[in-house]
Amino acid sequence: MLPLVCALGAFMVPRAGRWLTLVAAAGLSLITWDMARVALSHGAQRYPLAGWGAPLGIELYADGAAVLMLALTVTVMGSVSLYAGEYFSSKHRHQNGSAHEGRAVFFWPLWLFLWCGLNALFLSADIFNLYVTLELVGLAAVTLAALEGGPGALLAATRYLLVSLLASFCFLLGVAVLYAGAATLDIELLRQSMTPGPLAWAGVSFMVTGLLIKTAVFPVHFWLPPAHAQASTPVSAVLSALVVKASFYLLFRLWFDLFSAVAKPPSAEFLASLGAAAVIWGSIQALRQERLKLLVAYSTVAQVGYLLLAIPLVHATNDSSGWAGCFYWALSHGCAKAAMFLAAGNLLWAAGHDRIAELGGAAKQLGLSMFAFLLAAVSLAGLPPSGGFIAKWLLLSASLASGQWEKAVVLVLGGLLTAAYSVRVLRQAFVPATASEQPPRPVPRLLEWIAVSLSLLALLLGFYANPIVRLLQVGAPRAGQAFTGGL
Repeated sequence: MLPLVCALGAFMVPRAGRWLTLVAAAGLSLITWDMARVALSHGAQRYPLAGWGAPLGIELYADGAAVLMLALTVTVMGSVSLYAGEYFSSKHRHQNGSAHEGRAVFFWPLWLFLWCGLNALFLSADIFNLYVTLELVGLAAVTLAALEGGPGALLAATRYLLVSLLASFCFLLGVAVLYAGAATLDIELLRQSMTPGPLAWAGVSFMVTGLLIKTAVFPVHFWLPPAHAQASTPVSAVLSALVVKASFYLLFRLWFDLFSAVAKPPSAEFLASLGAAAVIWGSIQALRQERLKLLVAYSTVAQVGYLLLAIPLVHATNDSSGWAGCFYWALSHGCAKAAMFLAAGNLLWAAGHDRIAELGGAAKQLGLSMFAFLLAAVSLAGLPPSGGFIAKWLLLSASLASGQWEKAVVLVLGGLLTAAYSVRVLRQAFVPATASEQPPRPVPRLLEWIAVSLSLLALLLGFYANPIVRLLQVGAPRAGQAFTGGL
């Protein structure tokens, strides 16, 4: 409710949008911290809205994974909100463009509506409410992507809208089919009545297809790189760090909470094969890109694949390593990818373009931004001591413990390819600038420090694995020790 009320306030009083967003960020930080404390002390929590529980009413549900995604949301949205405030005000101040002021007026209400939708999505325990929150997140994200203006951004946003509507239709069709068979929409009640059969298989297939499209899983990823690359820098960061993960979160949670009686190991292996293809294909495409934001966008296509690899690992292991590894990767990737997009946006601001071949001298002129890009690349490649290393360690442990060696190979190969395209950018940044290149425009120092802060957080996640994994075990489908060997 807090971001929703602030969104209405930002719509009615546009000049207060920036400050209302910071108020929402502060309040949500306290709420999320208290939810984590309650989950660790008392386990997963269920809350009936207005005192009406299922099946007549609507319930909210918060376990460790949901609280962790709320924490990721408030961290990224809060940090990027600070960035966006300076981003729009500085562009208007330095470039004297009324367009930037106009975009900021619409930006803050949409931004807060997106935040509201993400929070509601992570807490919903009703499949129709999940559809509603998916629509709220999708429509807010599409409109934010279109705010940048220009033919490229409008074309990419239109494609994003059409694909999002198709995916939502598939998901809603699956909801209708399951409701026809069970006469309830509550996830827990549906799980108790789910039995293998044509009706259940059809419903699950429609819902999974819709979520795969929204997550931009290979080969239905074509909409993601243009939308993320053409959007403004704050929007690009949140689309990649949070919006894509929201639909995957639903896929992962429903797979084990609702579809467990219907989904069989061969279907999990099929999703893992899509994930492996995404890791290889997305990384190769990232290596081939000439624009920095497109490179970072294609790397998101690749790194979503790691999340799909975790599904059969959770099925095959008796501990929580696969489950924890998946969400730990979502957490570390969210912080690192937001930092990488912000660093790329700073380079675009300074040079007026993001052509990788013409980034000579960037390390000298924008040292903080390149440092943020480096730290983010360390986490995304899974190098120690970053959070990405912990996530990949957990996934590797689960793959080796279950004898699924091919997934371990994909994890290692994906890390090497991530290092390859990151080094390509970093190497070019250390090349001296040529005399023909225009001098860089000054970038506000706050924009650089926010990118550095998120990248440092992605690195520091490697030092706080035990409390985070302990939180993830609250409500996990596989209980037990995630770390072995004294790690």
